[in-house]
Order: sequence, then C-alpha cells, then structure tokens
Amino acid sequence: MEIRNKANRIRLFTLKTPQMRAFHFSWFAFHICFFGWFGIAPLMAVVRDDLGLTKTQIGNTIIASVAITVIVRLAIGVLCDRIGPRRAYTWLLCLGSLPVMSIALADSFEAFFLARLAIGAIGASFVITQYHTSIMFAPNVVGTANATSAGWGNLGGGTTQILMPLIFSGMLMLGVNEALGWRLAMVVPGVVLFLCGIAYYFFTQDAPDGNFDELRARGELPPVSGENGMGRSFAAAAKDVRVWALFVVYAACFGVELTINNIAAIYYFDNFDLTLATAGLIAGLFGLMNIFARTLGGIFSDLFARNGGLKGRVRWLFIAMLCEGVALMFFSQMQILALAIAIMLVFSLFVQMAEGATFGIVPFVNKKALGAVAGIVGAGGNAGAVAAGFLFRSESLSYQQGLFYLGIAVVIAALCTLVVRFSPEVEAEETAAYRDAAGDSGSGALSLR
Repeated sequence: MEIRNKANRIRLFTLKTPQMRAFHFSWFAFHICFFGWFGIAPLMAVVRDDLGLTKTQIGNTIIASVAITVIVRLAIGVLCDRIGPRRAYTWLLCLGSLPVMSIALADSFEAFFLARLAIGAIGASFVITQYHTSIMFAPNVVGTANATSAGWGNLGGGTTQILMPLIFSGMLMLGVNEALGWRLAMVVPGVVLFLCGIAYYFFTQDAPDGNFDELRARGELPPVSGENGMGRSFAAAAKDVRVWALFVVYAACFGVELTINNIAAIYYFDNFDLTLATAGLIAGLFGLMNIFARTLGGIFSDLFARNGGLKGRVRWLFIAMLCEGVALMFFSQMQILALAIAIMLVFSLFVQMAEGATFGIVPFVNKKALGAVAGIVGAGGNAGAVAAGFLFRSESLSYQQGLFYLGIAVVIAALCTLVVRFSPEVEAEETAAYRDAAGDSGSGALSLR
C-alpha cells in the first residue's frame, strides 16, 4: 500500500492538516483507553476487600485484562487495512465503553473476571494508533510520530493511576460507601470512551488524501479483495520471521509496562505501608514518563537511521532493550522507598524508549501488509503481559522475585533483535526515501508551529 502526501514534519500546535488531526486524535483516544483498560487497577485494594479476592484471583484478573487483547490486536490490524483506521477506532471505542461501564455490576469474582476480560479488547487501540500515524507521516519522522502518539497514549497508564483514586475519593465525598464508590468511578471512563469514539469518526480521515473508500473509488488504493485478501495479508506478515522477533521484543517491553501498570499500586501499597492515594501517585510516575520517554525512543530511532539506515534502527532497539532488562533487575532488589522510585524511573525510561524503537522499525518490515505486521507485533505486548502475569499470581513467589526473573527474560529477549535484518535493496530504497523526505522538510522533525 503506497500512501501519498505524507507529512515530513510534526507540527504539534495545529489541527489544520489531516495528518496532525490523526496524530492528536489517535494519541488522545489511546490515552483515554487506558482509563477504561486499567482504571480498576489503582482501586484493586478496595475491590479486593469488597469482593473478597485472593492473590491468585487478582492475578487471574490481571491476566484476563490483557489476554483477550492478543486476539483482538491480531484482528484489528487486518481490519484497518480493510475499512481504514477511522472506522476501526470508532467501533472499538464505542463498543469498548460498554464493558467498562458494566463492570460496575460485578458482584462476584466470576463477574469481575469476565468484565476485565471483555475490557481487554480496548487495548487493541494501540494498533490503530500506530497504523494511523504510520500512513500519515514520511520516513524521516515516522519513528518520532509513532513513538510520540503511542507514548502520549501510554501516558494514560500514569494519569489513570493518579486520577482514578481521586475520582473514587470524589464519589466518597458525595456520601456513597466504598463498595458503590469504585463502581460509580468506572462509569466515568466508559462515558468518555463513547464520546471519544463519536468524535474520532467526525474529525479524522484515514489517509492524507481522504478515506480508504474514497481512495479506492479514485483508483489510488487497490480494491478490497474480501476475506481471502485479508487472509493473504495476515499470512504474508505471519511468514516473516522478523515479525515474530519483533513480537518477542515488544512482549518484553510493552508487555512489561502493562504488567507494572497492573501491579505497581498494590505493590507499593503492600510493601511500603502507604495509603492507596500515595501508592497510586507513585505508581503513576511510571506511566507519566511516557510524556517524553517513548518519544525519545522514536527520535533516537530516526537519528540512528540518518547514518545507519534500517540497521541503525535495529542497533538502537537492542541497546534500549538491554538497558531495560538490567534496570528492571535492579528495581526488583530495592528495599528503600526513595531508591525504589528512582530506579523505577530509570527502568521506565528504557522500557518506553524500547517501545518507541520497536515501532520505529515496524513501518518498514512489509508495507503491503502494514496492518497485519502492526497487529502481530502489537499483540506481542499483550502476550508478554499474559506470560508475566503468571509470575505474579503465585502465592509462593513474591513480587520482588517475579520482577527479577522478568528482568532476566528482557535481557534474553533483546537478542531477538539480531534476527531483524533487511535486504541491501530495501536498505538502499529506504535510505533514499529518508533523504528525500528530510531534504524537503527544511528543518527538524518536531515543530511548534
């Protein structure tokens, strides 16, 4: 799929162009999705007491919240190729708002588990975000655009940890008890998700020159080839070993971030004798690093590509992954609160830069099956979170031990970057495309105008 008129600069403070509207709406939609997806996580101490959940049951709900996302992410990328990111995002947001609000009706572990399982589908929003920015921005800035939109979306993991306890406290101030308070608090993100889905439909378009149906009508995109075409797109991506190498890599960075989002508040609450609000605030710092950390990963990916081409992008990804694993092992050993916070921030920096570096490579693996590649790699993040979830559901394994083993796994996963290689022809083609786009931009990738 060749999309014309991609933007070669990111003009942050404008909504005049379709590229920048897609950029801002996609990161904001993904950001809001975190409130539905992980809004319950900072309230789990209250939910645990209300529903009488054991540690194993809490671990099972953590796994449920990310398990279904693996399947939905695999499908949503191919769906984007078919109907376009605009309609795909609208449907996901509007339908996803329903289980977010219905979790308020849960009165047992089974009902709560099923609600979290259904809510997990919202996590597929990440794939649409990356797909939309990938087809809107040129090679010289696509790494930065992908990383920034995803990073500011992931920032929702931090703001959720901070704001949901405050929303819960606000409900208590209205005179309701804790059992009703956490339920009412979850209705808020559900309503916002639905409204965001409606706005996405009316204020964005699929590509710089129009929506996919319009481009197909003008002959600028190949026609939809039915279910077989979708299957061929997925098969082309699934047969590429590089896609699965990036699947593992993303499992070891985004999967780790999702795991930390799920356990950080209760980890600090239980291990450092903090209040729920304080634990949520500290846990939120991990996600707040996304305001710049993932963007840095994309910026460095684009900078490494300036002189090293696609090999440079892969080299940077390996460095970020290695540093992430080492930092996580150090974090797992911290017993003093101040040191735990400091090392957590270092770890957060590298885990999010690794995510940005991963999707600085994805747009170049297979342009004809971009959605399928993005979907498979994106699903890796949730597959990693599912695998990591089993470390934290065992009654015999402490959180500290689980985090240490997870750090070792990240270091091993970093070696998968060695599999990601490109032919000399593709390297030359992308180097030329990068120089053409950079030559036309006239200045840096990021602009405040």
